[in-house]
Amino acid sequence: MNTEPSGSRLERQIEFILEIDKLKQVFRQTYLLDRSRKENDAEHSWHLAMLAILFAEYATEPDIDVQRVVKMVLIHDLVEIDAGDTFRYDEEGAKTKQKRELAAADRIFNILPPDQAAEIRALWDEFEAMDTPESRYAAAIDRLQPLLHNLSTEGITWREQGVTADMVLDKNSLVAAGTPQLWEYVKTLIHEAVEKGHLKAR
Repeated sequence: MNTEPSGSRLERQIEFILEIDKLKQVFRQTYLLDRSRKENDAEHSWHLAMLAILFAEYATEPDIDVQRVVKMVLIHDLVEIDAGDTFRYDEEGAKTKQKRELAAADRIFNILPPDQAAEIRALWDEFEAMDTPESRYAAAIDRLQPLLHNLSTEGITWREQGVTADMVLDKNSLVAAGTPQLWEYVKTLIHEAVEKGHLKAR
């Protein structure tokens, strides 16, 4: 049975735009700063795009392609429309994360015309591989954003989920690969959070 999307180029682009609106319904574990609710993936992606622009000067490699990074961070969570969000500290969910997200990438990106589908899939694959300066920076700020939220909300998600400082440092250490200066700054804040009782040491 042929499952290839049909329709004109514009129809396929519009179908994709409407499909990705579902990202607004995928909720993460990270709370908004006012703690009124948890953020959704679309909000997270927008926030990352802003981080990508504003923090580029702290990237490990100079002269990174910021526009490429912005594209990556806007695209990378689209697969969670099908795969759902996997909490950074969910060891069980992590076992099936790659399989679920690959299947989602195959379906969602291929709604687009072939040339755009290939471009977006390549950017998503690049983000996942973390083997370019841009993807390492993108991955770093993807981890940095929820850290900043938790540090600004007295560790509400960490406390709810039983996350410790050891776990935070371990799961987010790759921030150093994309932006070492920001990682050193955040490590200081993590230690302060432990001292204030917002995060258990271990």
